[in-house]
This record gives sequence, structure tokens and C-alpha cells, in this order.
Amino acid sequence: MRITSENTSALFIDFQEKLFPAMYDKENLLKNSIMLLEGLAVLGIPITFTQQYTKGLGATIEELRSLVPGFAPIEKTDFSCFGAVEYRNFLSQNTGKMIILCGIEAHVCVLQTAVDLKEEGYHPIVITDCITSRSSHSKAGALERFRYEDIMMSTCESILFELTRTSKSEVFRTISTLVK
Repeated sequence: MRITSENTSALFIDFQEKLFPAMYDKENLLKNSIMLLEGLAVLGIPITFTQQYTKGLGATIEELRSLVPGFAPIEKTDFSCFGAVEYRNFLSQNTGKMIILCGIEAHVCVLQTAVDLKEEGYHPIVITDCITSRSSHSKAGALERFRYEDIMMSTCESILFELTRTSKSEVFRTISTLVK
């Protein structure tokens, strides 16, 4: 199944101030997530963020929040982002069925969101180097469940080049510079 910029949106799940410090391999998660966010923005992909119970878990980390003009996350209390009416409204405003997913925690919110999106007829694409959990074991369990559920997985670099499609693209040089 070919993923194109015309049929794709992205969801950054719960990159929050009180969650992020406890994450496994958080330095690589941050580096790759910034690369993904900047690349998707260059490609014109609609992007939204969620925050789980902001009062208790804090806002989205500054490193990501500062890259989004007019940052306005969707507040949620369900683990699955699909449980938030505002996220379903975002989906209805974007006609694409391909949904790029990244965030924390892989085995809870990312997993439940991916499963719900698939059940509702969407095609979630989990970016494996842009998700994590508090332990490597929990992330590995999430990856196994994505395989079991037949949910597509990709990496940051792979998805950015797939969306770019050709070295003749006007954004190719920018994307190439981001992934180096």
C-alpha cells in the first residue's frame, strides 16, 4: 500500500513533561520525533498533538511544542486518542485514511489508538523509532502486538522519503538534510 502526502495525517501522542523523563531511550526518541515533525511540516502533512490529563502530566515538551506555530493540543482522558471527540473531528477534516502515529507510551496510548483507528477503517502507520515506553520490554511487547494486529510499521527516515516520492521533489533537499 503506497503512502502519499495527499491521503495522510499525523498524530503525536502524549509527549508530556512529566512522562517524557521516564521513557526508555528518550534521547533517540526526541531526535527522531523532531526530525519527523519537521519533515512532515515541510511535506504539508496535517499534524495534531494530544495530551493525556494535562493537569497531572504536564504540557507537551518544549522541544516539540516550540516547532509548531499556534500549538493547540487535544486534551484527552481516554488512553486511545480515538476516544477524544476533538481528534475524531480532526480526522473528519482530513480526508486521508493513512495516519502516522508516534509518541508515548507505545504499549498503552499508541497501541490503543492504532487498534481503534484500524477498527474504524483507517490505516495507522506506527513510526517505530518515534515511539517508546518506560521499558524496552514494554516497547517490544507493543511492537509484537502491532504485528499481531497487522498494523503497519515504518521508520522516520523511511516514511519521510516515501512521502517525498522522488529526488526531483521540491522538498527533497530539505528532507535529505533532515535525515543526515
